[in-house]
Amino acid sequence: MRRVFLFATVLVACGCGRRGAVPDTTVRPVKVTTALGAGMIDKDFAGLATPDDVVNLAFKLPGQVLDIPVKQGEEVPKGALLAELDPRDIRLQVDADRSAYAEARSQMQRMQRLLAHEAVSRQEAEAAETRYAQARSKYENSLDMLQQTRLKAPFAGVIEDKYVDNFERVQAGQSILRLVGPRTTTVKFTLPESSLAMLRDTAVRFRVEFDNYRGVQFPAVLKEWAKTSSDASGFPVSLTLTGVDTARYDISPGMSCTITMQTADPVPDAVSLPVSAIYAPAGGGTFVWVVGSDDRVERRTVTLGELYGRNRVVVDSGVEPGERIVTAGVYQLQPGERVRILN
Repeated sequence: MRRVFLFATVLVACGCGRRGAVPDTTVRPVKVTTALGAGMIDKDFAGLATPDDVVNLAFKLPGQVLDIPVKQGEEVPKGALLAELDPRDIRLQVDADRSAYAEARSQMQRMQRLLAHEAVSRQEAEAAETRYAQARSKYENSLDMLQQTRLKAPFAGVIEDKYVDNFERVQAGQSILRLVGPRTTTVKFTLPESSLAMLRDTAVRFRVEFDNYRGVQFPAVLKEWAKTSSDASGFPVSLTLTGVDTARYDISPGMSCTITMQTADPVPDAVSLPVSAIYAPAGGGTFVWVVGSDDRVERRTVTLGELYGRNRVVVDSGVEPGERIVTAGVYQLQPGERVRILN
């Protein structure tokens, strides 16, 4: 009798447990974003500030270096003496040419006086004028050569490098030192072949942000680009910064920067999404989770365009502007699952 009572008690307890069971109503929390029309898309490239003014200075004649009175890294004003050749041989030539010039001038003046009194022929007087012109030209040339023994700064800048030392013999045209302007408005970066056609678009825009001035974006315009790439590493592109407040921002050659190129997306109906919204399972395919009006998710196949900016991707098809797309937790969802939006 006791066994029957215990069995009946167990049945009643189990029956009560079944009647009181609560169905699983778990709602998964997720973050979502609203799909936006791609419109203008941003692409970022690593860049470097390059000098506006740069030159390798050399003498126009050979000789022995007498002195280089500047040091590497020294800032020099325009017109400063940078290097000098031993001028002794040139000075001897200048003295000889000066004497010949003075003699030819004296003879020409004497012939002109004699011609006025018809004491010499016009032909003799013209020959004296020719000798005078030749002597003057030779003298002026030797004076110019004497000036060429002194290298002066064509603009204010910094001595970036020195290639020779004092008392070293150099050839005409041999580089002596490199002068670089200390301020610049030029930046360069390398553009991949796939993006080269975008440079021809008049709507393309550029912004530059330097590592030294985080959060400050300088507008820039296209300066020039190379249409060939000999090493297949990309195509060099140069930009010119516009509207830079030089009193506040000191931009020097060698400063690293991020260049943002803004272009129109070639697919009219494309949308823009964060990369984290893309669901790419091991089985293959690319998908996104679309949140419906009932807060349940639908897995949808998408066609991806290109990456741009720091963390975004263009979706060419599969998503319409305005739809809510899951951006966090995409690998834990199941089709039809209800979600709770955190943001």
